[in-house]
Amino acid sequence: IMIIIMMSGGTVISSMALEKENKTLETLLTLPVKRVNIVVGKLAASALVGLLLAVIYMFGLGYYVQSFQFGIDVSAVGLDLSLSTMDLILMGLLLFVTLLAALSLCMFLGTLAKNYKSAQTLTFPVVIMVLFPYFVTMMKDFDTLPTALQALLFAIPFSHPMMATKSLIFNDYGFILAGLIYVTIFSIIMISIVVYIFKTDKIVTGSSIAKRYFSRFSRRR
Repeated sequence: IMIIIMMSGGTVISSMALEKENKTLETLLTLPVKRVNIVVGKLAASALVGLLLAVIYMFGLGYYVQSFQFGIDVSAVGLDLSLSTMDLILMGLLLFVTLLAALSLCMFLGTLAKNYKSAQTLTFPVVIMVLFPYFVTMMKDFDTLPTALQALLFAIPFSHPMMATKSLIFNDYGFILAGLIYVTIFSIIMISIVVYIFKTDKIVTGSSIAKRYFSRFSRRR
């Protein structure tokens, strides 16, 4: 999840900035195509590339990790670490909506970019939102965290696939379904915002929020 979101998300933000800088986005918006279709096309293409990268990375990492693994008879202690077909389907759906949420968020950030150079700074929030749950879930269990930190971790959509495997093993389907519903709602909201921006001139001129952000950043530098 961490590698795929950072790679595909950075690609989306950079491509949006390059389209603005090369004036190809203005040409695209003048074509007799609905703005919704443009957004859906960009998301579908980015999601397809992201899923392809995920499959390649999973096979490569799995082949690499096999050389360090050793067998443990978990049946002797009564543990069942296998996942059923329904578990794999739920995991696949959660991965898909999480990738969709990441791409829609990155596309929104890409609309704020003025050029390719400014797009590099906009990847920072995505990196933080990915690395924070990555390190927290690696060091601590979600059930042992304070309530405030649990709420923060649940609010980050990228954290749910990182916690899904443990929940599926212990048959905690309520947590999986709650995360699936939340990430889906998050994706719908972000896609709606991106579609709204594409229907206005802000996609070309840039919003006032982006102008203030880049003006403050340039003054600090």
